[in-house]
Amino acid sequence: MEWSRLKARLLEAGSVRLSGEPADPYVSRSAAGPSAGTSGSLFFSTGGQRVRAGIDRTGPIEVVHRGGGEVDLIVDDRQIRGRLEPAALHCPRQAYITVSGTCIFCCRYCPVPGLPGRRKEVGEIVEMVESVADRIDAIAITSGVASSIEEEETYVLDVVAALLPFGLPIGVSIYPGPETPARLHALCVVEVKFNIEAATEALFLQMCPGLSWGAIWEALRSSVALFGKDRVYSNVIVGLGETDEDLERVMGDLAAIGVTPVLRPLTPAASLADRPRPSADRLLSLCETHERILRQAGLDPRRALTMCPACTGCDLVPGRDT
Repeated sequence: MEWSRLKARLLEAGSVRLSGEPADPYVSRSAAGPSAGTSGSLFFSTGGQRVRAGIDRTGPIEVVHRGGGEVDLIVDDRQIRGRLEPAALHCPRQAYITVSGTCIFCCRYCPVPGLPGRRKEVGEIVEMVESVADRIDAIAITSGVASSIEEEETYVLDVVAALLPFGLPIGVSIYPGPETPARLHALCVVEVKFNIEAATEALFLQMCPGLSWGAIWEALRSSVALFGKDRVYSNVIVGLGETDEDLERVMGDLAAIGVTPVLRPLTPAASLADRPRPSADRLLSLCETHERILRQAGLDPRRALTMCPACTGCDLVPGRDT
């Protein structure tokens, strides 16, 4: 089974059944996004490529841990040998840290507002990075909005300043204010990811009440001028009710201004818990469109240094998985 089809199948399933030897060192847990509050996830890799899958005792696909990270993936009557990759913090080879695990906004796909999250202290975050400094290549920062967009930005800037002495590339993904791109750039952040989340403005307004579609687009435009080509990203969720034509259009619009779109399959959660995950066939078809749009715009996710495009665990990434 070719890798892109296998990965699409795993993303469609969303979870695996973990059996065999104890695997606690290889289980990662999220404090933000739709996977927050779940029983954890693992990273399966083979041939230098990886995929992240949630852990569910009833999952249709099985991962059998043989010990020492060696596993067999059993899917659709096939057995594929691979490894479990340990997550440094949240994902392999990165300290990917959620600053505020709480949020005043209630995006319909996100469970964070309903969880008892908290904000990490700056010193605590520095200690977290110190604890994995010998096994990471980058630092990634994300955050909910604990009290206001402006206050969150100021706090994240303090976090970034405290992490600069590690000398590692830092990427940041937060909800942006008007000056966020310039302030992050002034602190030597190398990449930013401001997420438009939905393929159309109408869907965005349904899914993210209280947030501004236009403000995110403005932040993306100004970021490209500051950070340059292949250093500005935006998640677009697949499965909110959009059409493939909607996704093709928004990917083209993002690429046209120099932003690399990241297609993120929906993880059903919060008020969208009853929605289906996008099918493997749909993800593969969209990946072909995605790859063509990036190629025409001269954008290449393989150059990513931080955050989701560098990890590749949750998405089909053109050039990395194809």
